[in-house]
Amino acid sequence: MSDLFNSSLRELSAALAAKKVSAVELASLFLDRIDRLNPGLNAFIALDRDKTLAQARAADEVRKIGAGVTAISPLCGIPLAHKDIFCTKGWRTSCGSKILENFVSPYDAHVVEKLAAAGMVTLGKLNMDEFAMGSSNETSYFGPVQNPWDVSRVPGGSSGGSAAAIAARLAPAATGTDTGGSIRQPAALCGLTGLKPTYGAVSRYGMIAFASSLDQAGPMAKSAEDCALLLNAMAGFDPRDSTSLERSTEDYARDLEQPLAGLRIGLPKEFFGEGMDADVRAAVEAALAEYRKLGATAIEVALPNSGLSVPAYYVIAPAEASSNLSRFDGVRYGYRAPEYDDLNDMYSKSRAQGFGAEVKRRILIGTYVLSHGYYDAYYLKAQKIRRLIAADFVEAFKHCDVIMGPTSPSVAFAFGAKSADPVQMYLSDIYTISTNLAGLPGMSLPCGFGNNNMPVGLQIIGNWFGEAKMLNVAHQYQKATDWHLRMPSLAGAAQ
Repeated sequence: MSDLFNSSLRELSAALAAKKVSAVELASLFLDRIDRLNPGLNAFIALDRDKTLAQARAADEVRKIGAGVTAISPLCGIPLAHKDIFCTKGWRTSCGSKILENFVSPYDAHVVEKLAAAGMVTLGKLNMDEFAMGSSNETSYFGPVQNPWDVSRVPGGSSGGSAAAIAARLAPAATGTDTGGSIRQPAALCGLTGLKPTYGAVSRYGMIAFASSLDQAGPMAKSAEDCALLLNAMAGFDPRDSTSLERSTEDYARDLEQPLAGLRIGLPKEFFGEGMDADVRAAVEAALAEYRKLGATAIEVALPNSGLSVPAYYVIAPAEASSNLSRFDGVRYGYRAPEYDDLNDMYSKSRAQGFGAEVKRRILIGTYVLSHGYYDAYYLKAQKIRRLIAADFVEAFKHCDVIMGPTSPSVAFAFGAKSADPVQMYLSDIYTISTNLAGLPGMSLPCGFGNNNMPVGLQIIGNWFGEAKMLNVAHQYQKATDWHLRMPSLAGAAQ
């Protein structure tokens, strides 16, 4: 049974269906691994073995009673973990912040509901950059997450706990959120597959907001096939979310086995200029050569406004954050300063003591760009640039089926290497942010290793609602290569 920790979701589902293992045994296997490995990684920040095993027993009962009577979700009984940005009933939901350190959610986020309805078993809550603000998982109040490939390096962020947990095989799958690359960048730095769906395809209800027009939940797992199965369960209309899109249900795994002959890959010249490390470039070009062997052709496309994505993002996202985070004031829930003189003093001290430095920085920037006299100069211009970035993608997709390039300009960097320079940290997301500004789907998959034997990620960007095509393109590559099957020695040694 010890080899199950490295199995795909389909393999785990088959093992459960064949009664080779029970959901309780499977959950216990991963909980035991978490007990052994998490102290050295800090990926999980909330665990409750009793809750987890109760869910596993319920899944076993569903498979026992439902067999032959009703269709059972292929995910029933399979464990996963949730990024701690998703409200999860009865679990602490902190968003990586002191201000929510002791908040226990009274309800489930839509994503949590949907995956629970599919019978998935919650292993626990995963560490993250505070309020999803960061690219390295160094801003969490609960301490940084270590990269399982090299514990002296960052796992990426903000979904760093999710990425580290999957890479170390502490969980077969996890939820993540992507506001400017926070699923794709940690997936690249930890050597796994992560997908950001089209904006509105997955409900944001119960997902603690950072930047409402950019935030999007998505799956993280070892392979594209695993992500397709998870997205099937996660996606769908939710009337509680005003940005949720009402669309027909689709099977995101339907095209996985389609051949790639005739596929047109767009290569933006802006993604292959200065700024990309040589080791990343070599791995990405090798991946493109593999796609050519599979029958694809590559053409150059232009995204002329993509260079403006970082400044536009760091006006729009902080502006929305300053509004969203105003609710954390010490009045209704969360941290309240122990000593204060009056109501205004309570507000000030609670927020000053409860928020970390990066969150305060972004709140201040956001408040500034929305203030009288600066709204037109900054926020309105950033929104106009956002429209131009989206228009660039519309034009590019007239000539290609998917767009490819690096996910991150470098492999995982050492702790502290960029934390003193916010601009350098923000540039970690230079290839991913434009996708969020346009609301497009994007994903990262492992495509090799760079310096110091650290993983490199290949980014695939699809047209709006093109998740099934993206997953097909990724799956065919993963059938031809084994990068997604590699795991850090730390994980293998802990069998």
